[in-house]
Formats: sequence, C-alpha cells, structure tokens
Amino acid sequence: MVNRIMLNETSYFGRGSREKVAEEILNRGYQKILVVTDYNLMDNGLVKMVTDILDNNGINYCTYFHIKQNPTVNNVKEGVAFAGENGIDAIVAVGGGSAIDTAKAISIIMNNPEHNEVVTLEGAVQTRVKGVPLIALPTTAGTAAEVTINYVITDENHMKKMVCVDPHDIPVCSIIDPDLMQGMPQQLAAATGMDALTHAMEGYITKAGWLIPDIFHINAMALIYKNLEKAANDKDNIAVEKMAYAQYIAGMGFSNVGLGIVHSMAHSLGAFFDTPHGIANALLLPHVLRFNGEVCPDLFRNMGKAFGLNMKGLSDKEAVEEVVEAVQELSRRLGVPQHLRDIGIPEEMLLALAEQAINDPCTPGNPRDVTVDDIHNIYKEAY
Repeated sequence: MVNRIMLNETSYFGRGSREKVAEEILNRGYQKILVVTDYNLMDNGLVKMVTDILDNNGINYCTYFHIKQNPTVNNVKEGVAFAGENGIDAIVAVGGGSAIDTAKAISIIMNNPEHNEVVTLEGAVQTRVKGVPLIALPTTAGTAAEVTINYVITDENHMKKMVCVDPHDIPVCSIIDPDLMQGMPQQLAAATGMDALTHAMEGYITKAGWLIPDIFHINAMALIYKNLEKAANDKDNIAVEKMAYAQYIAGMGFSNVGLGIVHSMAHSLGAFFDTPHGIANALLLPHVLRFNGEVCPDLFRNMGKAFGLNMKGLSDKEAVEEVVEAVQELSRRLGVPQHLRDIGIPEEMLLALAEQAINDPCTPGNPRDVTVDDIHNIYKEAY
C-alpha cells in the first residue's frame, strides 16, 4: 500500500504572521498580485490588515471581492477575466473557504485555460500544470482550504456543488494568523469550528485512513472539542489561537484521505438552498456519526478518549452514543440549529437532496456503504 501526503511548501503560524506576506511575495519575485476576498471582509477592515502590508512594501495589487458564501461558477469566471485584464502573476486570498476556494479555481484556470469552462474541473481532474502561485490567509477557523488540495464551487445552472480535487491547486504558502480570526461573529466562529470538527472526525473514520493522517485528526479533534466553545462564545485569546491551528491540522489530514457523507449531504444543502457549509455539517454530523458507528465502534472509542470522555466499560453501542451525544451537546452550547426544519428546508425536498448526495465525490470515502434510502433516512432523522 502506497500512501501520499501533500502539504504547503511554506506555512507561518502565530499572531502577526500576516506580516510575512510581503516577504514571501518579494522573495518569490511576484510583480502583480490579485487579492481575492469578499465584500464583508472589505467592509469590516480585515482585508485592510493585509493590504496595508502590501502598500507599505510597495507591492502592486488589485482586488476581486464579488464572491458569494457558496462561490459559484460565475464568481470564478468573473475572477479569471478580472485577473487576465490586470496582468497578475500571483494571488493572495484573504477570507474563509469561499474566498480561498474561488482563488484556487482562478489560479488553476489561468494556467490551464482549457478548463475555462469551470464545470470541467469537477472531481479528481489531472490538470497539466500548477496554478498561478497562491498565498492564503484564512480569516475563519474551519475550512482549512489553505492547506488542502480540494475546493468546492457551486454550479448554479444545475444546482450542484462541484467538489474539485487537484494537487495543482494547493497554496504555495499559508499564513495562519489568529489576529485575522479573533473578531469572527459568534455564529460564524461556531459554524466554521464545527466544520473543522467534522473534518477531523470524518477524516479519521474514512475508508482511506492511515497512521499519519490519523495523528493529525486525533490531535485536531482534541483541540477543537476543548477550545471551540471558549473561542466562539467567550473570544478567549488562547482558545482562538488553538482553533486556528487545530483547523489547519485537520486539513492536513482530511485533504490526504477524503471525507464522508456528512459532506456529501451538506453539499446538497448548499447547492439547493445556499445553506452555510458549517451549519449544514454541524446539523448533520451527529446523525451521520450514529449511522457510521455501527461499522467502526473502536474508532469512536479513540475519538471519545481524544475528547476526554470516560469510555471504560461501555458497550460498542454505548461508546458510539457517548461520542454522538458529546458532539450534539457541544453544538447546542454553540447555538447551532439542531433540525433541518429550523433552517427552512422543505421536507418534500429531502429525497432530491439524497439523490444528489449519493453521487457526491465524498460519498465513496464513507466508512459504511450507503444507498439513497440510507441518506434519505438520515435527512429525515435530521429534519
């Protein structure tokens, strides 16, 4: 068995590490930068925390910020056209998964113009060459897009989230600066933190799991379970830092082994109803964990120990339920919606959601084989 690990060339961690963005750009000889972000981050001043550094170092840049929370094919096409008009040779992405995923797609298409029709990038596509160099500065502690080989773009014409997997999209440099995450609104911190927990837990139990990603996942879920509530609800400085690092560690893992049907099902919700990805994952995670626990209870014991739970003397079913209840209780304390009906999902759409989720690229990695009926039933339980 041959296993592969792919990570960034360079990463920086710590408060104030965003200052390294200028050094990386100048040392690499980039001449014109495309800053990819979104309007909210422009409006609240977070982007200025990065562009001030570019200004102070005389770095030439332009900014593209017309990005939805679930970025679309049209967002990408507009970004590619804007980048081409401005003659850029590198990209700096500032934001959460939406901004970084859009930047990845722009990066790939600019150096692989045969994929100008964005829908051709869906799945595990073997592009010819690496994308335009990308430096990523995440502002949320959740998606880990800055360290993964994955990105997700919504095909609005077919109401479908395209999961794109391409080693050529990984940022050459990631900068994990907790200062950029400190001011996240509580709901956003909760949702993105639960996304990170989903990455760690799904990545750990996926069919492709093995020793090195397992180490990443176990440590990530331990950090997240112990720090997410303090980071999101209390804005505790140390907890915010630990969440910043934990979500990156989870990304180091799942990017190299894949995920499961929590993500398949969340992608359908995002495509049909523009549901925020972290909310969808948080809501679905306990139900999918209970379903999957039947085939890998020993892994649930390990996850429970990582959380600090007492797993001694429990039957397999009890061990699984202990972990599920811990996740659900954390979600409640964070104020995350607990039912699909709470976020306006029509019950009559659940089968259509399931029919799309079964074909999602994340589904084959699920530890328990599934049918459309299985996924439909899980949606109904979550309703």
